Amino acid sequence: MEHTLDFLREQKVDERLIQDVELFRKSYTVETEEEKRVAEPDMLFYGKEVLEMAIAALLEGENLLLTGAKATGKNVLAETLAWIFHRPVYNVSFHVNTNSGDLIGTDTFLDNEVQLRKGSIYRCAQYGGFGILDEINMAKNDAVSVLHASLDYRRCIDVPGYDKIDMHPAARFIGTMNYGYAGTKELNEALVSRFLVIDMPQQDEETLEFIFQSKFPGMKENALKQWIGLFLDLQLKAQNGEITTKAVDLRGILGAMKAIHRGLQPALAVKMGVVNKSFDVFEKEIVQDVVMTRIPQSWTAADVFED
Repeated sequence: MEHTLDFLREQKVDERLIQDVELFRKSYTVETEEEKRVAEPDMLFYGKEVLEMAIAALLEGENLLLTGAKATGKNVLAETLAWIFHRPVYNVSFHVNTNSGDLIGTDTFLDNEVQLRKGSIYRCAQYGGFGILDEINMAKNDAVSVLHASLDYRRCIDVPGYDKIDMHPAARFIGTMNYGYAGTKELNEALVSRFLVIDMPQQDEETLEFIFQSKFPGMKENALKQWIGLFLDLQLKAQNGEITTKAVDLRGILGAMKAIHRGLQPALAVKMGVVNKSFDVFEKEIVQDVVMTRIPQSWTAADVFED
């Protein structure tokens, strides 16, 4: 627990919220069989204001909807919050074929009888987990109807043919959504009213520096500045409509850095992680030009990382 609280204090999160998180964790233990679902994320979210909003909402029993542009850290924040509150995580990635059975569960034949194979939402409600509802604006009405009773004051799930289950008092749901992706739609008013909404801010120089240094503490200062500048340049071009958001890919940049750390030439790594994410020839040329201004062809791994 101390590691988690130290992280919050490093972010200068309000001390009263930290104390309430500590009390929450002591009040709600995790079932032994679900402990494996509680883990520190590979990357933690950086941002005092957003963390304070999210923590305050969750402490009051509210559910969160995280909106915003690509690469703003929505899933990173969701996983960080589950770790902060020490709750098991249940991920649901919505798509056009997700239905109520995927969320609650389906009938299965076991020990010569029909039993319910519990879905992610059912298990989240039962064990007091944090349900991360990824791309919730892709959910069909059939799937969304399951969420209504569990997200509002009723906090229950009616399982057809079985029973009604009440939500564990520690259970929370965190939805994430991007605008403009294929298959997405506007969320209906009834669903949105069941969330508190955080519009995620775009990455800036400070947050990117924190992310890169925490992942790669051996980066050279000049290389760090160039990689930060590369992401910000691409982000600005996407904002201005010069390119799509395909190349504005923080995961891709981090993946490229891992390849460079392994010894790959930076120009080749950034091609895989950034340039080749654009499939339109004209757009790829624009992205390549941006990359060349930041990552010289002559660079080697030694120009990016200390020996």
